[in-house]
Amino acid sequence: MKVVIVGAGSVGSSIARELLAHKHQILLIDLKPEVIGRSGLRGARWLVGDACELSTLQDAKLEDADVVVSATGDDKVNLVVSLLAKTEFGVGRTVGRVNNPKNDWMFNDSWGVDVAVNTPQLMTALVEEAVEIGDIVRLLTLQTGVASIVEFTVPHDSHVIGSTVGGIDWPEDATLVAILRDQAPITPTRDDVLDGGDELFFVTTIAAEDGLRSLLSPGSDDDGEPREETSPAADQSPEDDGFDG
Repeated sequence: MKVVIVGAGSVGSSIARELLAHKHQILLIDLKPEVIGRSGLRGARWLVGDACELSTLQDAKLEDADVVVSATGDDKVNLVVSLLAKTEFGVGRTVGRVNNPKNDWMFNDSWGVDVAVNTPQLMTALVEEAVEIGDIVRLLTLQTGVASIVEFTVPHDSHVIGSTVGGIDWPEDATLVAILRDQAPITPTRDDVLDGGDELFFVTTIAAEDGLRSLLSPGSDDDGEPREETSPAADQSPEDDGFDG
């Protein structure tokens, strides 16, 4: 796969290093020639220039790229590069780094961004995932904010323990795609039984997240309906008004 990465800072270089290890063809574009020497990247090609200029992207033969990653520390640059990659060069897949969460709403298909990676949001999600047990944690927003990947760690007193995956009435737009148990990933089947401490990963629409939260919350039973509380008075016969004498 041919990947063009704009921005050879710590983020761009790290992405390039991982992709090179997986035998992909990498071209890095950066304004500063000095980053080439200090990057320590072997096997990558380099182009020094301003990626917001059409001439630079033409020199990079962007039309031949399978993926363009805009990984600079400037949201304006990342948006412009993504837009040019889509509209001028017809690149099939673009990934844009979001530095300021306030700009997240712009990183969509209107600006040519297929996948927006919101670094602060992702770090927040990972922190929450590490400490939140018994609640839905959004790990990543997909596409144009329509779908997401969420995680739920099953508490050891959860009502879903002992239930099979196929026996739970999951929300229509939420799909259980993986179970992490004892550090081992499991591809879920209908017959898998849920246990305390299981980490459940879903691909879901944003709208369906509340349904998942309601279904998995402590106040719900296996079919997602809240448990009915039985008051002491409900156990009394009609003739017993609850008072002595």
